[in-house]
Amino acid sequence: MTYELEMQVEELRAELGHCDPAERHQITAELEQARAALKAAIEAQEGAVDAEPPH
Repeated sequence: MTYELEMQVEELRAELGHCDPAERHQITAELEQARAALKAAIEAQEGAVDAEPPH
């Protein structure tokens, strides 16, 4: 899942560099959402790794 989110962030960053000024706000908002989702996914994976093994 993180790979797809990483790709989405990269695609939005590339779009942001070549977009209409009218689209900039929307793409910026989408980029912020994708970054937040990526951060949450990474934190969830790290939490799963740090979890105590079952007894």
